[in-house]
Amino acid sequence: MRKTAPLISAAILWALAQASAAQAFDPDIRNNTLAISPEESLAIAGNSQSPTLKVYDLASGKQRATLPGFITPRNIVFSPDGRSFYVTDSSKGLLERWNAGTLKLEASLALGPGAFGSAIDRQGERLYVNNQASNTVSVVDLKAWRVSKVITGFSGPRQGVKLSPDGADLYVTNFRSDKLSVVDTASLSVLREIGGFNKIRAISISADGGTLYAANSGNDTLSKVDTKTGRITATVAVGSEPYGAALRPDGKVLYSGNLKSDSLTEVALPAFTPAAQIGGLSGPRQAISFSRDSRKAWVLNEDLSVAELDLATRRITREIKPSVN
Repeated sequence: MRKTAPLISAAILWALAQASAAQAFDPDIRNNTLAISPEESLAIAGNSQSPTLKVYDLASGKQRATLPGFITPRNIVFSPDGRSFYVTDSSKGLLERWNAGTLKLEASLALGPGAFGSAIDRQGERLYVNNQASNTVSVVDLKAWRVSKVITGFSGPRQGVKLSPDGADLYVTNFRSDKLSVVDTASLSVLREIGGFNKIRAISISADGGTLYAANSGNDTLSKVDTKTGRITATVAVGSEPYGAALRPDGKVLYSGNLKSDSLTEVALPAFTPAAQIGGLSGPRQAISFSRDSRKAWVLNEDLSVAELDLATRRITREIKPSVN
C-alpha cells in the first residue's frame, strides 16, 4: 500500500488540475466573434459565454451546424483560401485549426491561458495571437504549426490586433494602458506606442495604410490616427459604448458597433462625420463583417443571431437565428 499511495495522490492531483483547467480563465472579460468565409458562403459565430460555435449557411439563411468543445472562444479567422478557420480559446489556452468543408477539428496548438484576438497575413503563412494574461503576442508559423516567436512588452492585449495592408506593421491594442503598440513584422519587435485612447476596443486600417480608426468605449467616440506620425488627428461622437470600428472594403464608410445603444453609427469618410444611426440590433460589439462589394454587412447580436444589412438602404434585410437544440 505504501508504494501505491504516491501514485494515488498523483492521480488525484492530476484530476484536480484537469478540473481546474476546465474552468473559465477570464469569465469577466466578455466578447463576441464573427467570421465570414472568403467566398461568403459561411458565417461562423461565437461569444465567450457559450461553449459552442454556430455555423450558418449564408445562401439558405439557416444554421448548418453547432461546433462543441469550447470554454471561452475569443476569435475566429478564416485562412485566405477558405479551406480552414482558426479559433482561439482563452481558457483552454489553445489555437485550433478547423476544416471549413467538413467542420472537423484538425489540429490544436498550445499558446497558454489568455489566448485572445488573432490576425492572419494575406499569404496564410503567419497568424498573430494576442495573450491578455501573459501580455504577449505569439507568432504562429501555420505551415510548420508551431510558435516561431513570442513578442513581449504589451499590457492586456485582447481582441484588437490588425495587420497593415502591406503586412509590414502589426497594430496591437493594449486595453490596460490604453495604447496601441506598433510591431515591425520583419524584425518582430515593438517599434513604438500610440496613446490618447479611452478604453480602446476594435481597430481598422485604411487600404493605403495611412489611417487607423479605433473605438473608444470609455467616452463613446471613434478616433482617427495618422499612422506615420502616430497622432490622433480627429475624434467623432457615436453611440453608447462603441466596441466596433469597422471600415467598409470600399473605404467610404466606417461603422461603430454600439453595445449599449443596440445600434451602428455610420461615419462618412473622408469627412469623418456621423451620417446615420442603424438600429434594430441587440448588443452589437466588434463582430461586424462586410461583403467584398461593400453592399452588405453582417452584424452579430448578443443571442448569436446574425443581422444582414443592406448598406445602401441601411435596413436589416434578414436575421439568421441559431437553432434551438
